[in-house]
Amino acid sequence: MDLGPIWQAMLAGTFSWLMTALAAALVFFAKDVSRVVLDSLLGFAAGIMIAASIFSLIIPAIELSDDGSLPGWIVAGIGVLAGVAFIMVIDKVLPHLHLGEPRHQAEGVSTAWRRTTLLILAITMHNIPEGLAIGVAFGAVATGENGVLLASAIALTIGISLQNMPEGLAVALPLRREGFGRFRSFWYGQLSASVEPVAAVIGAAAVIFMQPALPYALAFAAGAMLFVVIEHLIPESQRSGHEDLVTLVTIIGFVVMMMLDVALG
Repeated sequence: MDLGPIWQAMLAGTFSWLMTALAAALVFFAKDVSRVVLDSLLGFAAGIMIAASIFSLIIPAIELSDDGSLPGWIVAGIGVLAGVAFIMVIDKVLPHLHLGEPRHQAEGVSTAWRRTTLLILAITMHNIPEGLAIGVAFGAVATGENGVLLASAIALTIGISLQNMPEGLAVALPLRREGFGRFRSFWYGQLSASVEPVAAVIGAAAVIFMQPALPYALAFAAGAMLFVVIEHLIPESQRSGHEDLVTLVTIIGFVVMMMLDVALG
C-alpha cells in the first residue's frame, strides 16, 4: 500500500515517539544512571540535531532555492531566523523548567504548576521542532522537488529518533530518583514526545498545501532545532563538569548523523 506523505509523516513521528518511550522504559530496570552517562547522551543528541539541521534541512533549502528570485542563502537565512524566533516566543511564554534547576528558576509565564509538569513541558518544547522537521521532510518528498528524497527524510527520522532517547531518560530517571513509581516515571518520560506525530502531520500538511514555501519551511525547522540545541541541550549536557567528554561525544553524534544522511540520502 502506497501511503501518502501525511501518513508517512505521522508514522515517522510516531516511530520517534516510540523510541522515546523505549528509552523511558529503562526506569523499569534501573532507578538511576550516572550523570556522566546522561550528559554524554544529551551531548550525542545535540550533535545529531546540529548535523540534521545542516545536512537534512539547511542544505536542501539552499539547493531548492537556486531557481528562485532570491539567492538560496538568503532564503535559508530568513527561514532559520524565523524558526529561532518561533521557539524563542514559545520559550518566553510556555512555563517550563530545565533539568537540574530548582523550581523558582522556571521560565515562561508565572504559574503554580508542579515541578514535574514544568520538566515535561521543557522536553515537550524540544520535541515540537523535531516533529515539524520530520513532517516538512516527508512533505518535501511529495512535492517531487529535485534533491529531496524519501531516503533523506528517513535518515532524518532515524537521527531524530536516536537523539530522542536521551530525552526520554532525562525525564523518567530524575522522576524515579525523586520517588515516583516506575510506571508513573515511564508515563511522564514518554509523554514529552507525544507531540511529535501531531507536529509532523502539521509540518507535512503545511508544505503540501504551500509548496512555494518549502525552502523556507526546511530552514524554519532547522532554526527551531538549532535554538533548542544551543539554548538547552548543550548547556544542560555540560553543567556537571564533563566538558571535554561531552564535547567529544557531541562531535561523534554530529559525525554519525552526517554519515547517516549522506549514506541514505
